[in-house]
Amino acid sequence: MNDKSPIRMMVMASLFAALTAVGAYIAVPIGPVPIVLANFFVMTAGLLLGWKWAPLSMVVYLGLGLIGLPVFSGGASGPAAFAGPTGGFLIAYAFSAYFMALISGAGEPRLWKDAIAVSAGIAIVYLIGVPRLKYSLDMDWNKALTAGMLPFIPGDLIKGAAAVAAVKYLRPRFND
Repeated sequence: MNDKSPIRMMVMASLFAALTAVGAYIAVPIGPVPIVLANFFVMTAGLLLGWKWAPLSMVVYLGLGLIGLPVFSGGASGPAAFAGPTGGFLIAYAFSAYFMALISGAGEPRLWKDAIAVSAGIAIVYLIGVPRLKYSLDMDWNKALTAGMLPFIPGDLIKGAAAVAAVKYLRPRFND
């Protein structure tokens, strides 16, 4: 992705920021952390945009929410969204996209690299999000894992597989 024009990559990063916002509205509220489609777009950006632009797309998304645009699940926004139980998951999006992009890498696409990248990206979201959930709601670790990770693993694996499949289709078109 390094040979892409900066304007094209800005457009793509902006598109993924917007898609992530749309994905946040496709939500199933099951507790303090809803099931959202947003992380599918985080994964797809991480695999498609590269190590510079993937995290930047998420920083744009997070910045829009921080300044008050209702781009987070349930229309949440502002600093309170970052201070709440889902704040760690939101912040993790930028880190997740960065590490997925690093692992999947540029050059010849490999299914196994993309699968490892998505798995690492999912783990990063949990590693940052669950502790924030625990401390914001003053839970013990078992409750935090039950509320913020365990019910999400099957869906995240399905979204990860869908992202890998989508990128396998999109990557050749993106490189045209």
